[in-house]
Amino acid sequence: MANEVQMTVIEHLEELRQRLLKCLIAVAVTTTLSFAFTTQIMRILIAPAGIKPVFLRPTEMFITYFRVALLSGSILAMPVIVYQVIQFIWPGLQSSERSYVRIIVPAATLSFILGVLFTYFVLLPFSLRYLVSFGGDLVEAKWAIGEYISFVTTLLFWSGVVFETPLIVYFLARWRIVSPQFLSRNRKFAVLLIAVIAAVITPTPDPFNMGLVMIPLLLMYEAGILLAKLAYRGRS
Repeated sequence: MANEVQMTVIEHLEELRQRLLKCLIAVAVTTTLSFAFTTQIMRILIAPAGIKPVFLRPTEMFITYFRVALLSGSILAMPVIVYQVIQFIWPGLQSSERSYVRIIVPAATLSFILGVLFTYFVLLPFSLRYLVSFGGDLVEAKWAIGEYISFVTTLLFWSGVVFETPLIVYFLARWRIVSPQFLSRNRKFAVLLIAVIAAVITPTPDPFNMGLVMIPLLLMYEAGILLAKLAYRGRS
């Protein structure tokens, strides 16, 4: 029996190694392909700034170019990565848990994309215009390309993560970790927490841009309460 368990563990580790290798190969291939349109992606990321960034070190542009290609490649390889993860955990899931996986993967993907689109088209233009104009009578804005791309991609990523909130709340309610009553009763504390999160996410200190972040977060919290009610009805 001990040998069987040992073999089972070894087989799982071997399968994990093979699937990780497939993920790395997928990222390498898609990153290589991404070099063909990295320039276009960088133009898209730079467009909201309204100014032309500069590079201050000899290797800064090269490193930034490679980072954007790697990021693009990772995004393109995400279907393969998600597929490999699901195939690895699928045999150990129960039928009810498998139904969750079928829901959470497309829903999480859609939520993340909505968060990225909101930030790119709404939050980012207002924020960057404010940052460019701040102190414009004293100095001229010349942003380093490396820091700018890092700033934009980080903001886009965490905005996408924040937009997963309703989905997270739904599954927490599904597993009876939180309830709709608890969420409604503690709404005032949620508003305070959302204000703190908005202040952290918002790259500018003005209340207008902070409000741009708070409004969708508040709407997502209310959507989370509605989804929590649906989760409770589904389990009743």
